Amino acid sequence: MPFLFESFESWKTESQATSKSLVQLVVEYEMNIRPRTEPQIREGLRHAWEVMKDAVNTGLEKDMTSRSGMINNGAKKVYRYPKAVLSVEFQKLIARALAAKEVNSCMGRVVAAPTAGASGIMPGVLYTLQEIHGIADEQIIDAMLLAAGIALIMEQKASIAGAVGGCQAETGTAAAMGAGAIVFCLGGDTDQIFNAVAITVQCMLGLVCDPVAGLVEVPCVVRNASAAAIANSSAQIALANVSSVIPVDEVIEAMGEIGASMETRYKETALGGLAATKTGQAIAKKVLIRDIEVLPDETAL
Repeated sequence: MPFLFESFESWKTESQATSKSLVQLVVEYEMNIRPRTEPQIREGLRHAWEVMKDAVNTGLEKDMTSRSGMINNGAKKVYRYPKAVLSVEFQKLIARALAAKEVNSCMGRVVAAPTAGASGIMPGVLYTLQEIHGIADEQIIDAMLLAAGIALIMEQKASIAGAVGGCQAETGTAAAMGAGAIVFCLGGDTDQIFNAVAITVQCMLGLVCDPVAGLVEVPCVVRNASAAAIANSSAQIALANVSSVIPVDEVIEAMGEIGASMETRYKETALGGLAATKTGQAIAKKVLIRDIEVLPDETAL
């Protein structure tokens, strides 16, 4: 019977009791539920990593104009802007997260990590991490496995779906996965990895899912960029052994409680928040009218 990902505390305890790494426990879980061999699992993740990198490059090189017009090559504008707010590396991080998510909004190929609505975060984080620190591909694969374990627990204790828990569930989970992956790749221990997850989620509690016109474009794309930034800031804090104070399992439980009590209009219905603004409603009306296909009048035939 493989270890079941029900809590971060039990994941740590199992790792210590069996002398197996956090990553190996994820591999064993995956091998049991598919079933697939470890080489097959890793090969699948290598392919996913290539898709992530391709999404980043596509978003920065190809035309990214969505049918609604709300997405219009924003990633390239950020990437090419001549003045960096903090550093060129930070600018690239933001642009890459935007790029991969714009590919999703323009109907391109992405990796749902953990969802399509949050598909820019892990690519932006991992691509930039590898570039800055020279992380080997195989370690990136290990980091993706670790991130999968994080998502498994968050899915069980809260949710990873915007329709269930708001945007905190989608971009919040992806950012937590990214923060944990960063700390792992930079040599952090289990407590630091889990602390990064807790700090990340604390920063994103209560974030609503309010897509304009019901499309995963606004504010979803820019939230991927901000979530990538939060993942990096949380990793930096955790690596310095600054405590989240509230244990990670309790933070995720709070996330689940907040998601359950959130009003329906704030959970991917396009009935509240930014979607309900005057401009949001005007865009929705315009987009819906544009997408209506005028069928021939059969009575006139």
